[in-house]
Amino acid sequence: MIKAVVFDFDGVIANSEPLHCSAFRDVLHEAGVAFTAEEYYASYLGFDDVGVFREVAGARGLTWGPDRLAELLARKAVRLEALEREQSILFPGAHAAITRLAGALPLAIASGALRAEIMRVLEHADLARFFRAVVAAEDTPLGKPAPDPYVRAVSLLAASVGEPLAPGECVAVEDSRWGLDSARAAGLRTIAVTHTYAAGSFGVVDLTIDTLDDLTIATLHGL
Repeated sequence: MIKAVVFDFDGVIANSEPLHCSAFRDVLHEAGVAFTAEEYYASYLGFDDVGVFREVAGARGLTWGPDRLAELLARKAVRLEALEREQSILFPGAHAAITRLAGALPLAIASGALRAEIMRVLEHADLARFFRAVVAAEDTPLGKPAPDPYVRAVSLLAASVGEPLAPGECVAVEDSRWGLDSARAAGLRTIAVTHTYAAGSFGVVDLTIDTLDDLTIATLHGL
């Protein structure tokens, strides 16, 4: 039986991947590096911000030290916040799904986004109160596709409910193969939502849904 749900954030709750892509593109362009949306979605979406900049640099034979990386990260964060102010970024059905599930099960987030970015969106939508735990990019030594974010999320959920919680009693809701690889490696059940990639592109998953309207208690019991 499923006893808890762990959501990815970008691409599942928040339709912010296009904004992240634009922010990376703008900052990299200012640094003299061409970067396209096609490249982002094909190769980099599953990484946290540090991972994206490191992977992009490595692919182009560039060497960026800690100070340069910190500068790029700061500029990207500023650009992303500016883009967020221009539009609402919750996916249709996200608010209803979270409030619906929170009434029956403990919820957490396991994300490669920065905590400030996650909390800014959740608090604006009055959703932060529904999550027992939020695991952000700065909370684990390795990000997705490594299992670390989900391992930590399950541990925090277990502490919040005051009893043991096995990874297999939790389900991850993800939109990308990187996130699903992370959840599977941590031992969670998996639900893929086709917000970002088409059905059939995720590898082995327990369930694929088209929208968060399909994420119900009955759906989870069906697993």
